[in-house]
Amino acid sequence: MKIAVVDIGTNSIRLLISEISTGTIAGPVHNVVVTGLVSTRLGEGIGKNAYLLRPAMERTFDALTGFRELTEQHGAERVIAAATSAVRDAANRQEFLELVRERTGWDVRVLSGLEEAEMSYLGVIHGLKKSVDAPVVIDIGGGSTEFIWPAAGSVKCISLRLGAVRMTEQDAKISDIREILDETLSSIASAGGKNLIGVGGTITTLAAIDLQMAVYDRSRVHGYCLKKETIAGILRDLEGMTVRQRQQIPGLQPERADIVVAGARIALTAVEGLQTPGITVSETDIMYGLLYREWEKFKKTP
Repeated sequence: MKIAVVDIGTNSIRLLISEISTGTIAGPVHNVVVTGLVSTRLGEGIGKNAYLLRPAMERTFDALTGFRELTEQHGAERVIAAATSAVRDAANRQEFLELVRERTGWDVRVLSGLEEAEMSYLGVIHGLKKSVDAPVVIDIGGGSTEFIWPAAGSVKCISLRLGAVRMTEQDAKISDIREILDETLSSIASAGGKNLIGVGGTITTLAAIDLQMAVYDRSRVHGYCLKKETIAGILRDLEGMTVRQRQQIPGLQPERADIVVAGARIALTAVEGLQTPGITVSETDIMYGLLYREWEKFKKTP
């Protein structure tokens, strides 16, 4: 069967259509049919007025309509649409959800911060090439950042209102980010977490920049190790450039040029705070977590 997952994020709207052929004890076996990404900056201004702006919503509706057409073209039998930080925090989120339903027919599920973290962790663990000792998943989004790690036989999750778009709009310095993250990173370190696995546009973008990718190749990015010194060096270079100059960097989407500095500051702060050598990059994230969870529900259906 073909399942489509739509991730309505603060900065980007993404699509994953996957065909699941069978299931194993570890999880479903699937082939990616098509993916899509459109930067709509839905969360523009959300940190200032707590409202989704109409132009940002219209950009998002256009992207979602295009994705709906793709799900129909490729014969997706199920569509899971989920929204994260921007919609979660918006005072007018009900208006947005009703308009999405009107334009696409989809009922969007608004994930809590903890649900977002859990889905990211599920996607990462299923997609790892090899097991990692004491893993800590970091998901840097546009409006929030999640940390997820195993503890006492379960999974511990923390979601913070700290994202690349939000920190850019607040003109946050790295000292501000360190202050926000200090307590969380101390708690994770005390629990034994030590190996960072990163998901989200900030992390994959930093890998693509380091690899100087003129054309993005997810197979090279997945499992790539971003060393602390590399992140620090990229950040230093980016901070010395104008937005226009950043837009010319191979591996950096022009639409992300204004927010990449804030995202890199969050990544570097996490690496330094946990005293880990770097971040292992994962291409399997919240979308794959939602896919696996839907598969689990489907198997239980009589």
